[in-house]
Amino acid sequence: MDVLYFAWIRERIGSAKERVETAAPTIRDLVAELIAGNGRHAAALSDLSAVRVAADQEMVDLDHPLADVREVAFFPPMTGG
Repeated sequence: MDVLYFAWIRERIGSAKERVETAAPTIRDLVAELIAGNGRHAAALSDLSAVRVAADQEMVDLDHPLADVREVAFFPPMTGG
């Protein structure tokens, strides 16, 4: 699956996109795998209250199942201006 990162999350990880092989059942489990595998992911995803997530371009929560998901995106909350 493709994992996309935006804004300061992308900056902390050092990449806008990566291809991930995972058997994680939910996005929360995917985050745990990413954090365990790389310190950059831990720095970017350690405070999940400051992160929003989308699965296949639809806003979802962290307990969303990953079955049949092709793309997960992580980004900070959006604010108006």
